[in-house]
Amino acid sequence: MINFSYTRAGGVAEAVREKSKANGAGRFIAGGTNLVDLLKENVERPTRIIDITRLPLTTVEEGPNGGLRLGALVSNADTAYHPEVQKRYPALARAILAGASPQLRNMATNGGNLLQRTRCYYFYDVALPCNKRVPGSGCPAIDGQNRVCGVLGTSEACIATHPSDMCVALAALEAVIRVSGPNGERTIPIADFHRLPGSTPHLETTLAADEIITAIDLPKNPYAEHSVYTKVRDRASYAFALVSVAALLELDGDTIKSARLALGGVAHKPWRLPEAEARLVGKTATKENFLPVAEALMKGATGYGHNTFKIELGKRAVVRALQLAAKGTAAVRGVNGQVAAAESVA
Repeated sequence: MINFSYTRAGGVAEAVREKSKANGAGRFIAGGTNLVDLLKENVERPTRIIDITRLPLTTVEEGPNGGLRLGALVSNADTAYHPEVQKRYPALARAILAGASPQLRNMATNGGNLLQRTRCYYFYDVALPCNKRVPGSGCPAIDGQNRVCGVLGTSEACIATHPSDMCVALAALEAVIRVSGPNGERTIPIADFHRLPGSTPHLETTLAADEIITAIDLPKNPYAEHSVYTKVRDRASYAFALVSVAALLELDGDTIKSARLALGGVAHKPWRLPEAEARLVGKTATKENFLPVAEALMKGATGYGHNTFKIELGKRAVVRALQLAAKGTAAVRGVNGQVAAAESVA
């Protein structure tokens, strides 16, 4: 039995104050699609839960400099099906629709999606050691069942992966996270929001314990006509990515003017290497030019036995995603022009 106090916040400032009172042991709850699971498994044991479902963070609106601002409490479903998101950021819509189930997407929020915790088997089993739950206790996944674990940016302390599909697309789009805390508001580039494990895998983001996510800013996007999200998974739906790729291209005819690539299912955070993307600039959009980029993105990858296949799979997924992006977003849309869930890649 987990004993905790419950408070319903009426505004952002009140939510921040309530979280500050908990001295790091408080948790916000909105859709509850991850936190409730963690409570059931005794992975999370907060002393205070702050209900933020009534905060005015539920709109999608025009953002600065021609972008969009997504409220932190907009549901994943409402975000994915929003006409401006589908039109201007189709890879994001596809990524969201590739995750979870319709029922979960109806409940899950954008802010909650950013803060999802890993789905590593050992993290969820409190009978076993895990450095993310109990720092210094060890990482049995390294020599254990690690098929779902990471191959890039890992450490001796942790090889878990970040589970979000949405965040992979946000990384490629270079989204900016808006947060509020006792000292006011600040912004965090998505590249700096999630952390690699290093020696402190229990610290998953750069969000302070007493801060709340209020919105996600999407910058103006020149990639809408050539952007895709592909996801390789064990079954066609309701499964986390073994490898996923958000691929965005800006083309002048067949020549690549700029490119963005982000990978999921392979690291503790969405994986992106701008130096690998730069190799595509000025090249024609062909498989021959995509292959070296795939190699560069997976350079330094380390397999741990059961998950070693992800290294080659990642390269193939990158090439496939770039091929689809080169064909054009319209070529991968679903029925009636609606953005469909991500293609499963063999």
